[in-house]
Amino acid sequence: MRKLVLIFLLLSAANVWAQAPKQITVAQDGSGNYKTVQEALNAVPDNNKSRIVIYIKNGTYKEKLHLDTTKNFVEMIGESRFNTILTYDDHTGKVSAKGDSINTRTSYSFQIKGDDFTAHNITFRNDAGFTAGQAVAVESRGDKAVFVDCRFIGNQDILFLNSEKSRQYYKDCYIEGTTDFIFGAATAWFQNCHIHSKKNSHVTAASTPQSHPYGFVFNDCTLTGDSTLHAVSLGRPWRPYASVVYMYCYIGQQVKPEGWSNWNKTESYKTARYAEYQNYGPGAAIDKRVTWSKQLTDAEAAQLTLKNAFRGWEPEL
Repeated sequence: MRKLVLIFLLLSAANVWAQAPKQITVAQDGSGNYKTVQEALNAVPDNNKSRIVIYIKNGTYKEKLHLDTTKNFVEMIGESRFNTILTYDDHTGKVSAKGDSINTRTSYSFQIKGDDFTAHNITFRNDAGFTAGQAVAVESRGDKAVFVDCRFIGNQDILFLNSEKSRQYYKDCYIEGTTDFIFGAATAWFQNCHIHSKKNSHVTAASTPQSHPYGFVFNDCTLTGDSTLHAVSLGRPWRPYASVVYMYCYIGQQVKPEGWSNWNKTESYKTARYAEYQNYGPGAAIDKRVTWSKQLTDAEAAQLTLKNAFRGWEPEL
């Protein structure tokens, strides 16, 4: 009997070990398992089914990164959010090494296709420059992505929330840009994030599918802008049923009184789902908002929860 119990305990311990997160360390000085981030991503097994932690030591890693659809359950942890920097400088109009002309969808510094991806304490950047045009830092298109204490730095089209099948959660993150710098078809929730505008342009460009009740939700966030700005819009509809909600947010002086913009005078604004609820700050006054945006009722705001927005998924932090 004791022998059977011992065998059971050993098997149980082996099973726990097998399910425990495996860690890979990236360090430019050679003190880790790999010197580059892409090498670490390549080391994740195809069709991965258990958590793999990639710990990245401080440094600026200039790499065009790609995480494939078969590489799921990856967790990236930076040594510090200000000093662990993943960056590249592709942008629209630039010609790649293969001779292809870069466009918005190929300008990414990091493209994330795997599901159940998590990142902590990392700066994601595109260094193409203020006048470079569309230049994506992160294109996140896998489902159930989580970013905590991360920074997204660049100018136009910095954070591409791609794929209508994707659900993404951002907590305590800093995001700065110029035009449409948070854009795409995913459902995304921003919790306690700092959103900073560097140009009199548009914060969001959502392309939410009509069948999805929610697109981008900014909850208890802070919106600021450079001191010279006074004509920033909270968003313009990339597609007809774009959905964006700001609730309990501080909105600075950079946001124009109308609040929102249409898309080059097209018809998309007529079906756009733009709303606010109990925001505050110098840019939060609602008396001059565009007529096609709305203020949520208390009952509507009560329905706007993580679980409802994410269609049953609640991020584990």
